[in-house]
Amino acid sequence: MKMFCYQCQETAKGLACEIAGVCGKNAEVAKTQDVLLYVLRGIAVAVQEASIDARDIPHVNVETVRSLFMTITNANFDQEILEKQIYLMQELRDKLVEEYGVVNTYDSLSLAVNNREEIQELANSVGVLRTTNEDVRSLRELNTYGLKGLAAYLEHAYNLGYEDYSIYNYVYELLAVVSDEELSVDELVAQTLKTGEYGVEAMALLDRANSSTYGNPEITNVNIGTRNNPAILISGHDLRDMEMLLEQTSGTGVDVYTHGEMLPANYYPAFKKYDHFVGNYGNSWWQQTQEFKSFNGPILFTTNCIVPPRNDEVRDRIFTTGSAGYPGCIHIEADADGVKDFSAVIEMAKTLAAPAEIEHGEITGGFAHNQVISLASEIIDAVEKEEITKFVVMAGCDGRQKGRSYYTEFAEALPETAVILTAGCAKYRYNKLDLGTIRGLPRVLDAGQCNDSYSLVRIAMALGEAFGLEDLNNLPIIYNIAWYEQKAVIVLLALLHLGIKNIHLGPTLPAFLSPNVATVLVEQFAIAGIGSVEDDIELFFGE
Repeated sequence: MKMFCYQCQETAKGLACEIAGVCGKNAEVAKTQDVLLYVLRGIAVAVQEASIDARDIPHVNVETVRSLFMTITNANFDQEILEKQIYLMQELRDKLVEEYGVVNTYDSLSLAVNNREEIQELANSVGVLRTTNEDVRSLRELNTYGLKGLAAYLEHAYNLGYEDYSIYNYVYELLAVVSDEELSVDELVAQTLKTGEYGVEAMALLDRANSSTYGNPEITNVNIGTRNNPAILISGHDLRDMEMLLEQTSGTGVDVYTHGEMLPANYYPAFKKYDHFVGNYGNSWWQQTQEFKSFNGPILFTTNCIVPPRNDEVRDRIFTTGSAGYPGCIHIEADADGVKDFSAVIEMAKTLAAPAEIEHGEITGGFAHNQVISLASEIIDAVEKEEITKFVVMAGCDGRQKGRSYYTEFAEALPETAVILTAGCAKYRYNKLDLGTIRGLPRVLDAGQCNDSYSLVRIAMALGEAFGLEDLNNLPIIYNIAWYEQKAVIVLLALLHLGIKNIHLGPTLPAFLSPNVATVLVEQFAIAGIGSVEDDIELFFGE
């Protein structure tokens, strides 16, 4: 066994990647990420042992969150960047230990690695399999993966100047918890719900950061065709990077298109003033190897999801920033004021051909909670008159597996009185289908990125209040969610914290759920997998 990773839905054989990651990371990178997480656990133990408040260690907060984000699936494949982060976090750990007089109660408080060979050697004993009890391991990893997703929200909020120190304190608490050898399965299950609680808080923080900075998303028809200008394709999730790129390309003759999870940037009022912001190019992340070829211009990755490029020509056009990284690609760092210089990306774009058009027309989105709640009276009236009989939450992630065609077929098979609520790249399975409208509204209401799943919670709460329901499970809402990576995990934990039951999760249940832990989730929350389209339509809509 060269590595062990089972954090994503596409893990090898539905069990674990042990030779190389299906995502494209090699064993060396996987083990380096394991060591980075180990150092973070040491920092957390130091913070907990010395009762340090996050307000007193702002730089440690930022780098801890960034480190967690680096280990999300498809975010960072760059060995050198990851090693550099390990050395930085060791340095910050040692300063905490010295300044606060921390007693060495955990190996990672004193153990240090100084080179690649030592990192690889240490990884053999500090990775996922360090925990021998299968159920404890399962719950440790479930919490850790939820924390990685939570960290993504925190980094995006921080980039816009928004922080919540109580959430940072919980990050340290949880990292220390998953280091504790004494905790029982029951205690770890309770911790899982607490992780979901802070997941909701982090989602709310990011929602406030985005809407306060760029305005509330509004209903928008997004162009999916092209113009005959050189252009840059921006992918990932970070809206501050989007803003800086639009500012720096203004007046240069270079157009900007969104890709993948950056599509919802088109819905924000603040970005609509840029006449060189053309629209969206392509589909979800896993199709990028083909679509990047035809785009012709440079691609800027602000976060995951990176698919390893198949040839040097495409790789040489990829730039990364933030927590993203790929070997051989230029990585753009922020200066001391958080400003990034994208001039190299812009100059490259000027030398390359305009994008080749791969589709034409428009798609509609912008149905975040503020927009939907403003339409509440119309929606409630449609429900009362049975023009809308069910809302179907189909949020989450897309992926490569052929079985994900289920979500397209499921959307097509829904009754004409069903409305889809979506967020995340899962929407690319059905957001270009002609499913018609109800009272002029499309039957697919796109709230935005996976980061915007909080909008779906707010919409459910608003509907509950409108119908006088205390229990959200009594609403006419079905949860049929697709998952791929760790941001979907924190969304799931957030829903469990809110008491949502009968969530169907697919296309497969997580490999990191042991049989006993899966049983607990089924018994306590009625979580289930998916079946055939026909059987699930009958289950959800049959009389």
